[in-house]
Amino acid sequence: PTGASPGSGALNPFDRRLKRKQKNWAALQAEPAKCDYLREEVRGSGRPGGITSSAATFPLALDVGSGRGYIAQHLTKETVEKLVQVDIAENALKNATESEIPTVRVVADEEFLPFKEDTFDLVVSSLSLHWVNDLPKVFREIHQVLKPDGVFIGAMFGGDTLYELRCSLQLAELEREGGFSPHVSPFTAVADLGHLLSRAGFNTLTVDTDEIQVNYPGLFEVMEDLQGKYILCMGESNCSWNRKPLLHRETMLAAAAIYQEMYGNSDGSVPATFQIYYMIGWKYHESQAKPAQRGSATVSFGDLAKIEGLLKKGKK
Repeated sequence: PTGASPGSGALNPFDRRLKRKQKNWAALQAEPAKCDYLREEVRGSGRPGGITSSAATFPLALDVGSGRGYIAQHLTKETVEKLVQVDIAENALKNATESEIPTVRVVADEEFLPFKEDTFDLVVSSLSLHWVNDLPKVFREIHQVLKPDGVFIGAMFGGDTLYELRCSLQLAELEREGGFSPHVSPFTAVADLGHLLSRAGFNTLTVDTDEIQVNYPGLFEVMEDLQGKYILCMGESNCSWNRKPLLHRETMLAAAAIYQEMYGNSDGSVPATFQIYYMIGWKYHESQAKPAQRGSATVSFGDLAKIEGLLKKGKK
């Protein structure tokens, strides 16, 4: 299955069939490097990208929502011995960048992973999970296909992504048209991530958030850049069932003025914010360190103020 019917939009906000078409079309566009600045920022953050410098070796890894194989470009045979790339768009896999790692490419929906339980030592995912309809199910499936003591490392767009653009468009539509429709897709809140990962079975969790801010001359340049880079290269067009197909010229002009007034920088430019959530979770194995029993602590929070003195005393 690759999507839901229009009548089930409340439970399935995204048209997965449309998303597949968008990503297939985007994968055929020229100059994919135009949109790599976002992926490079995510990889260079060191949070999910720590695998590239890891001393561990993973015999078999899975890249969920791999696209054209951006993650694979930054992996080595010393880190990952064999890689499986999964994406909903066959054109993305056909045009994937070659890697030194032996790679198998599988066309499949992230929501329906076609692998057996306890298969992979590592699962990674970068900037694709914000389009799935059932994120808890995806986390459960990722946990299921991991081997015990396997690790999931992911990054996805967060709830404040493009908040300046969303707010400006909504206010302009309310003013000019008496209502508004979403032009930027909904995103998950960071407060939900740890809970969802824990419910899926992951432990030793790490969830972090960061923001990437890009400045533009104005709203029209933001929209043009999103269309030319973020959307065209990455297949990030809005695929919500209740999306609005077009914006009136008067509404766009009003939105540009609101954007400048509310968020404009002192030099006349305007910011566009991309919020990124980073997550790491492990599948339980009996060899893993276990948390101490409740009530067994020998140091209280009141001792934190004395930590420097205690450390010096310990050294002596």
